[in-house]
Amino acid sequence: MTYVFTPADVRFLRSSAGVSAVAAVSGLPLTSASYLADVATARRLLGDQAGMVLETVLLRRRAAAKVDSPEDWFFTDTALQQATPMPVARHRATRFAGRSVHDVTCSVGVDLAALAEVADRCVGSDLDEVRLAMAAHNVSAPLVRADALRPVTRHSAIFVDPARRDSAGRRRWHAADFVPPLDQLADAYPGRDLAVKCAPGMDFAELPWTGEVELVSLDGQVREACLWTGAFAGPPRRATVLRTGSPMWTVTSGEPDDCPVREAGEWLVDPDGAVVRAGLVRQYAARLGFGQLDERIAYLTGDTKPDGIRAFRVLEHGHYTEKSLRQTLRRRGVGRLEILVRGLDVDPNTLRPRLKLSGREAATVVLTRVGRTPMAYVCVAS
Repeated sequence: MTYVFTPADVRFLRSSAGVSAVAAVSGLPLTSASYLADVATARRLLGDQAGMVLETVLLRRRAAAKVDSPEDWFFTDTALQQATPMPVARHRATRFAGRSVHDVTCSVGVDLAALAEVADRCVGSDLDEVRLAMAAHNVSAPLVRADALRPVTRHSAIFVDPARRDSAGRRRWHAADFVPPLDQLADAYPGRDLAVKCAPGMDFAELPWTGEVELVSLDGQVREACLWTGAFAGPPRRATVLRTGSPMWTVTSGEPDDCPVREAGEWLVDPDGAVVRAGLVRQYAARLGFGQLDERIAYLTGDTKPDGIRAFRVLEHGHYTEKSLRQTLRRRGVGRLEILVRGLDVDPNTLRPRLKLSGREAATVVLTRVGRTPMAYVCVAS
């Protein structure tokens, strides 16, 4: 069961005794095999304080995918779940560079830390006393306890990360169900430049304002949608792709979308999820000089390998049936297979064992439909 922190817990964890307690537990493996023994050790060393210390150590280990130097941070379980990965937070913060900004739902301070790196001035606020106490440890920025719907700053740009889970942990998908709700945010900050972090799966038609919706992916996974209003807003839709070790790139709805539907060429491209979710497949295809296999399907095709992105060289293609695909893979000696699916009711994990793969070759099969015809494209990744 998740530990529920109190303000007293945070005060203890920030003390020298708390630092020593965390250090004493940090060396424990805390794996599924050792967990019961490790908990017993922690209780023997720390007594009633074992729960908060164990939770702190476990959360810091999970936070390695979210923040720099997680060993210096405090989190609650819910705050860590909603925290933005730092590369995404830093990308978003670039639009606030040189400005005064107020993070009105600062939680434990992950987004606030990214804003503080570039903003001229920034302040954080939250209603949760525990999260504010943790933020005071995590971030060097002024903090105030305040309701996001009751403005306590003037003229600052506003950043909001509404809660998107109910008390049972279920996701909220509708703008009116966020905490705070988006329509009330719009009423609370009229005329202010506003950025709101949202889940990428929400219905953007529900937004109570006009502006820009930016979908952001990190290392192939769509992480968030950010809603930009006022001076922040650019074209209505933007997809931003972040990859570790590679330059960031974007595509917007303001770009040309002259993309033909055509037969498969030598190469296939599966667009990044941010591009697909933002509805910018045609703009992306036009940039590459590619076409679509089908106007309702996101797979793109062309005759020249595009630079800097993963593409698939088509070895052969044809009408898809499980039997014909099995025969093709056996003939090609394919023993390792990546299965990509769009537009067909096929579960790769169920299909793979039925294909009875054997051989030394690796391949990728793209299963989709062209019109009403199910198609299989056997490829190699490059």
